[in-house]
Amino acid sequence: MAARRSRKPKPGKHNRSGGTLRGERRRARRPAGSRRGGPAHDSERAPPEKERLQKVLASAGLGSRRQCEELILAGRVAVDRAVVTELGTKVDPLRQQIQVDGVSLPCPERVYYAVHKPPGVVSTNRDPSGRPRVIDLIPNAPQRLFPIGRLDLYSEGLILVTNDGELANQLTHPRYGVEKTYRVLVAGRPSPEVLDKLRQGIHLAEGVARASEVRITKELRKSTIMEIVLREGRNREIRRVLARIGHKVLRLLRLAVGPVRLGNLPQGAYRPLGRREVEALRSAGKTEREREKKTHAKTRSGRRDEG
Repeated sequence: MAARRSRKPKPGKHNRSGGTLRGERRRARRPAGSRRGGPAHDSERAPPEKERLQKVLASAGLGSRRQCEELILAGRVAVDRAVVTELGTKVDPLRQQIQVDGVSLPCPERVYYAVHKPPGVVSTNRDPSGRPRVIDLIPNAPQRLFPIGRLDLYSEGLILVTNDGELANQLTHPRYGVEKTYRVLVAGRPSPEVLDKLRQGIHLAEGVARASEVRITKELRKSTIMEIVLREGRNREIRRVLARIGHKVLRLLRLAVGPVRLGNLPQGAYRPLGRREVEALRSAGKTEREREKKTHAKTRSGRRDEG
């Protein structure tokens, strides 16, 4: 099977500040070759793909894939303490314990990157159309990587890339409520009543979508720049919600995920996250979870008092 060639996005003009919207007066252009109705997710869990067991063993230096297949057939390999003898078994080396003759494979080093996704780049690891992917922006990565959450094809801004499945789940699962901050250019001028609707919630097919925070940062002649904070992510949530209240999104830029900000990272560039940033991301998820537990505890206590 021929290996797929990854394509990097063509270099183009970008705002070196990374956090401003230059050319607000112009409508966002659809990337060449893109189609309406393509993959589009403002923020959606994308669990890491599993790999064949023999490939994982070979990558750990235990021999060729053929030799690793023989280890499996001989019953010398265990996954989560259960012996595996079936070829083609898929595993996640970051979450599952893999042993050969009772000795555990070393856990791969966990890596974390902040990437400034340009428009026209997809967030999925696999794309049948062969479009440029976020992970293609990190050349010669030492580990198998995947994005944390997603940005739709036409959106841009901060997206985190890692091989840490536990942190990815913590940052994308709705129950943790980690904040994502967006700068949005919309057509027209939203009224105070419209902003209240966004805070109170707009009904979508999946349920009520609401913004934790929303404010207008700049009014232009025929458009407005808004800053919106979400604690959950549905399919094209911001675009759909604003369309329901009569304001088309012209440009969408993600500024932050939890405590990590885009800053002045150029479009199409990436940088490793520092240790403190990773710790802050973990703490953000834990803080939201603890707050949720306290809320449920108070609710149960109130019900008991009423009874």
